[in-house]
Amino acid sequence: YVGIQVHAYVERKALAHSLNDTKTAVQQLHRLASAIVVVIIIVVSLLVMGVATIKVVFVVTSQLLIVGFMFQNTCKTIFESIIFVFVMHPFDVGDRCVIDGVQMIVEEMNILTTVFLRYDMEKIYYPNSVLLTKPISNFRRSPDMGDTVDFTIDVSTPVEDINALKKAIQLYIESKPKHWSPKHTLIFKEIENMDKMKLVLCVQHTINHQNYGEKSSRRSELVFELKKIFEALGIKYHLLPQEVHLITNQLNNVMPNANARIP
Repeated sequence: YVGIQVHAYVERKALAHSLNDTKTAVQQLHRLASAIVVVIIIVVSLLVMGVATIKVVFVVTSQLLIVGFMFQNTCKTIFESIIFVFVMHPFDVGDRCVIDGVQMIVEEMNILTTVFLRYDMEKIYYPNSVLLTKPISNFRRSPDMGDTVDFTIDVSTPVEDINALKKAIQLYIESKPKHWSPKHTLIFKEIENMDKMKLVLCVQHTINHQNYGEKSSRRSELVFELKKIFEALGIKYHLLPQEVHLITNQLNNVMPNANARIP
């Protein structure tokens, strides 16, 4: 019950931060749009009141176009950032994401940049125009996610022990319905060096990996249970006997007799 309350508090806090940052981004966009609208209203008002002629407006517009050409990259960056934040919107504040192979949590979202918090608490600033071109994995928006455990056993392990291993793993997973989905697979990957057999256990959590601490805790319990199963069934891994050649080096030079008299 306490865990549910903590989870609800964390989700509520993340939602509050997300709404706050979204509101800030909307306000920034509103100010930008308001500035453009004010300029248009001023130009139209001057034309209507006859203060400015078409020729003057044409000259001013030409100058604005020149300025726009000079800052075209800036305008492009702003436009791409707006598309990323308001149209694509691949994450919210508090989401755990993977970008360029690095796992990070979204700390803050703005019109032009997004701030991420890395696993070592380092803050990383990404321009939104750059994020627009990158694949982004979002754990919070993912369904129940899978996990794997790799291990190696002796190639001489009897088939009966392997079947008993499968049965023991199945019983453990079925005994933890709140942690694991009953769907799981034990895959025999390969036999290496004629002495060891590599296996991988594929399991599915009942959660995604947004709560990485909980995910790691469940996986640790699974690995520890595998250790106990190996011990109960006597499943081990032994190295092949190695040939050792001993080489004795004999000294060619005979040391002088320490008791010999010096002439």
